[in-house]
Amino acid sequence: MQLKYNRQPSLGSSIIKTLVKLLLVIVIFIVAIFLIEKISFPSPEKKYQIDVTNEIKKL
Repeated sequence: MQLKYNRQPSLGSSIIKTLVKLLLVIVIFIVAIFLIEKISFPSPEKKYQIDVTNEIKKL
């Protein structure tokens, strides 16, 4: 007597695999955001003031 080979995974196992993959992607995304927040990017020290009155008068 031979056992019948089931080629298709059951619906429950495919949903569980999809949920695990989705959970891993979300965790990686959250860790990436957390690590990016820890990096201190340089910010400009001088505040620029641009005079646009001349361009407004031309309109």
